[in-house]
Amino acid sequence: MAYARTVFGLLAVAVFALGGCGVRGSLETPPEAKSEATAEANSGQGKPEGAAPKPHKGFILDGLLR
Repeated sequence: MAYARTVFGLLAVAVFALGGCGVRGSLETPPEAKSEATAEANSGQGKPEGAAPKPHKGFILDGLLR
């Protein structure tokens, strides 16, 4: 029983330690990508205005989701 608590404790410490890794900040494009980016997105979704939506493709789980 003490073994399970020890393993759980070490696992919890590892999760919290790894959760703090990384840099938190705003999502900015790299400088080299800024020069390549174009500002001509009309609809904000990468599609021109008036573009027809894609037709629905069936999936196995559609019956459960609808």
